[in-house]
Amino acid sequence: MSAQMVVPVDPRRSLAVTDKGILASFPLPAVLGQMVAQNGGMGFTATQLFRQLWDTQNPAPGQPDLPFSPHCTDNAGTLNGFPYPCRPGEGNQASPAVTPSINDYVAVGLYNRFDLAPTDGSDCGEYRIVFAKRAGVGPGRNFIIFEAVLPNPRQDLGLEGCRAVADFWSDLTADPSIPSRATKLRDFYFIGLPGFPPVIDMHHYGFNPLSLGQVRTNQFIQGPWLLREFKLVRSCPPSGCTLQFAPVTVKTNPWGDLFNPASAHPLAPAFQSAFLSQVQSLAVNNVNTFNYTMADIFNVGQSDSQTPGTVDDYVALFGLGPSAFHTNIQAQLTAMGSPLTPRDIVVRAQALSCGGCHQRSNGQPLGAGLTWPFSVRFVHSSEFDDPADPTRFDISPALRTTFLPHRKMVLENFLTTPVRAAAFVSQSVPLTVTAGSPFSVTVTMKNTGTSAWTELNAFRLGSQAPANNTTWGLNRAFLTPTETIHQGQQKSFTFTATAPAVPGLYSFQWQMVQDGVGFFGPLTPGVSINVTP
Repeated sequence: MSAQMVVPVDPRRSLAVTDKGILASFPLPAVLGQMVAQNGGMGFTATQLFRQLWDTQNPAPGQPDLPFSPHCTDNAGTLNGFPYPCRPGEGNQASPAVTPSINDYVAVGLYNRFDLAPTDGSDCGEYRIVFAKRAGVGPGRNFIIFEAVLPNPRQDLGLEGCRAVADFWSDLTADPSIPSRATKLRDFYFIGLPGFPPVIDMHHYGFNPLSLGQVRTNQFIQGPWLLREFKLVRSCPPSGCTLQFAPVTVKTNPWGDLFNPASAHPLAPAFQSAFLSQVQSLAVNNVNTFNYTMADIFNVGQSDSQTPGTVDDYVALFGLGPSAFHTNIQAQLTAMGSPLTPRDIVVRAQALSCGGCHQRSNGQPLGAGLTWPFSVRFVHSSEFDDPADPTRFDISPALRTTFLPHRKMVLENFLTTPVRAAAFVSQSVPLTVTAGSPFSVTVTMKNTGTSAWTELNAFRLGSQAPANNTTWGLNRAFLTPTETIHQGQQKSFTFTATAPAVPGLYSFQWQMVQDGVGFFGPLTPGVSINVTP
């Protein structure tokens, strides 16, 4: 199947939607109200759920009508073993009679994160709604970001099972009508595409077996500016099941002192050893794709983007060296032939923290000619007007010039990649065999299409020259029932062929096939096998 012709997507229609005429269709009470309705209407109301989120920032026991809620004083004021201070400035919103309230928050952005869909298609990426406290209402600024992970209803197809989602966002580019796009997006978030659940579902924000999805907050009502993360959980005391937001660690945000070569923290040796395994992925010379992962035991419950020299300032804590930690990172870089320094690697790790991404790393050199792009006033999705178009909310320079172009490329590459495609890798075939005798062959093919290869969906290696011949005793080589070959993966078909009974020269050639659909991809190089008496 040839690649599809796709009109290039408009990032401001298909990736980052900040049109006020569209976002007016996404009131916060409706978002939280849908989750409450999915819970059977039991427990908290939408307003109570909003207040419960902020009551987590208060000391126990909190508001009397929000029982069983987590609080910042739980576990002696720690989360995951690290300090988790109370934030009464934000926690004041838990009171039923204060401003700002649930109605003082407005949606300022819808974000398509199809680029976060795993290559195996185990889910279809994240779909976000950013809410901001309206400018001028109450003290400071404040944000709530709902980050739903959308399940793939056809995981057997791999990433191809998500094509309807990719097509939906792509098609918004060709729709010039803001009311029309508003209706389509509201339906996507609140109703869902055919075969897909709605984005706004109580199971998509952490309340699922894999704990996928989350809600994050950018808190600036009081200083310092902090980012925190929550999962939606379901508590079921005898009085009935209630949805609640529970504070969790902020991912890829280790405790800063663990970067200190002289740290006395008991986790520091394990962290610094594990960090060495991540040097290679941090050394990738692309702002959009360098990355790293660390065990959650090292993560804290918040990220500070504002205060220099604190535990969130990884680079300051890492220091100039020398130290064994510096030396060990340099050894990894030297083995890779990388021109980066140990400090560059830690600068990149800091940029991937929430605080680094949002402010601390703005304009910082990352080594090898890279520079971290700028946020806009501590955020990437702003509650202030776009200076060039006041009908939209503003977004950061980082989104405009760095992140959105990459996400556009990912989406367009998916849309233009054939569903079924293959590449020949290698084969091991004898040139001479004895008539009537069995012999072993191996043919290795690579999946370059978007659909996963499975036996369930009848992906096989089929004989050619001519098609479907049984010259070698069979015309198909099969995957096992449990195999799934995703895009970018290879499959070596090793099978036993049987030589024809009559001596002579015979052609041996194969091609990938999806039975019931057709052959696809290149033919393997033809081999003339000499069948001897």
